[in-house]
Amino acid sequence: MEFVLPALLIAIALVAVITLAKAVRIVPQQRQDVVERLGKYKRTLNPGLNVLVPFVDAVRTKVDMREQVVSFPPQPVITSDNLVVSIDTVLYFKVVDAVRATYEISNFLQAIEQLTVTTLRNVIGSLDLERALTSREEINRHLSGVLDETTGRWGIKVTRVEIKAIEPPASIRDSMEKQMRAERDRRAAILTAEGHKQSQILTAEGEKQSAVLRADGDRQARILQAEGQAKAIRTVFDAIHTANPSQKVLAYQYLQALPQIAQGSANKVWIVPAELTKALEGMGGALGGLSQMVGDAPSPEAADGASQVEREAAEAAQAAAAAAQQIHDEVRVAEAQATGGKAPQGLPAPEPVSPASLLADPSDQRERG
Repeated sequence: MEFVLPALLIAIALVAVITLAKAVRIVPQQRQDVVERLGKYKRTLNPGLNVLVPFVDAVRTKVDMREQVVSFPPQPVITSDNLVVSIDTVLYFKVVDAVRATYEISNFLQAIEQLTVTTLRNVIGSLDLERALTSREEINRHLSGVLDETTGRWGIKVTRVEIKAIEPPASIRDSMEKQMRAERDRRAAILTAEGHKQSQILTAEGEKQSAVLRADGDRQARILQAEGQAKAIRTVFDAIHTANPSQKVLAYQYLQALPQIAQGSANKVWIVPAELTKALEGMGGALGGLSQMVGDAPSPEAADGASQVEREAAEAAQAAAAAAQQIHDEVRVAEAQATGGKAPQGLPAPEPVSPASLLADPSDQRERG
């Protein structure tokens, strides 16, 4: 009897502890427990302290209410152009009703996986490879709509479906790489041609502007040069008219210019007019009769200067006469070569002019004439 009472007390205490453990249930945050009483759904335990009927109520499942992420293994899918591609998907979902997720389907995660695979094959089967690679957003929206509609009666909310990777066959990848390489080469060639075209256009524009500027510079230079020459001629003309030179000075200047006219290398044939002798005689008379003209007699102080001018005039007349004689001989030789040694029929050649005749007095020549 001494040992029976303590053992009974210990048994009662143990039963009390077990009963208390069965009756009190603490549920953490973001979890719900489904309670059954004698095998039938009784209630759902919310987060916090909950009391059950011991040995009558039992927790069927513990449902995590947080959003969950599930990555499904690669699935082979056939596209509309008969290519087999491997697609990896990632599913985001959360349980919104623990009771329906427990009693409406036995394994909702497996059901979601199979539903995702079948829906994915249906969507990819209507697309070719090129469109499947570039239409991920469209595929994601379609998968999300179908899965959310189907899993809604299971108490599950599909928030997002992402296609992680689409792997075409190795041969297709090689062909795609070659295609992309050819496309890049084409774009590079186009860009190179465009750059060369722009360079040629800019070069032509630069040459055009340079030619225009050079032409404008030449035009301005010629205009300025012509204006300078016009101004110089105008100045000389004004100076000549202001000085009012006499005929004697003009005749002297003409005699000085005759040797320079005869020195030209291109003056192979010089047509001597018949009036040249008369002009020379007039200038010689003008130089010879300087002292006889009225109002033009030199002063005693200018006698030496006048004699010097007469000597220079005589020398210029001699040089002009020699040049005229040489030109006359060249003309005769040219005429002889042209007629084959026969004397040309025409006007008689003028007599050669001597320097003395150029300096003679015109009045004496008129008397001799």
